[in-house]
Amino acid sequence: MLQLKRLSFFKWIYFERSDVDRIIFLSCFFSIGLAITRVLYTGSFLYASLCWNLFLAFVPLLITQGMMQHISWIENKVKFVAAFAVWLLFIPNSFYIITDLFHLRSMEIMPLWFDLALIFSFAWNGLLLGILSVRQMEKMVRLQVPLANDLIFIYPIMWLNAFGIYLGRYLRFNTWDVLSNPFQLAIDIYKMTRHPVHFRFEWSMVFCFSILMTLMYATLKKISKASW
Repeated sequence: MLQLKRLSFFKWIYFERSDVDRIIFLSCFFSIGLAITRVLYTGSFLYASLCWNLFLAFVPLLITQGMMQHISWIENKVKFVAAFAVWLLFIPNSFYIITDLFHLRSMEIMPLWFDLALIFSFAWNGLLLGILSVRQMEKMVRLQVPLANDLIFIYPIMWLNAFGIYLGRYLRFNTWDVLSNPFQLAIDIYKMTRHPVHFRFEWSMVFCFSILMTLMYATLKKISKASW
């Protein structure tokens, strides 16, 4: 009986998915496999936190997929706005993993190529999860508000993602701080907006990453529509 339940679970988690979902699952399992291999070989949990970051990257996609499976959350404007607000808090986690490449360094205990493949695979999967979730949300937003141009929705989202990445990477805030530490978060954001010249390098980072992620999104979106 237990074995049948396990088979049903794996059938639901993998086989009853779209082709895109399946390839993303395989890619994520590959990343996790690399992380486990490194822990077993070195005895170090140095990059184990990437698995948690990958889980957080999944959350926005779970939100958008859940909304698409429950039409009432799209048709009801109050529910839609509530779900959109929660999604907006979590979506930077998907793109945040890009900055984990900062951790790459040469170590005698492990070949550099292995750590490069490990970190890049997590960053790549986070990027894919984020782009797929943004694409799904874009489609739902279009049902609520007609958009004359894709960038009217995409660039503000990518700018907020870039700003969230800065808050997480450099100021060490996370999604939960919106509830657990809102005052300090608000103070730090106020300082940045109050003195933009003093924080010019920080705002430059936000601008640069927002353009980069917008181009990535636009490129993958066009590639998905290309006929070969």
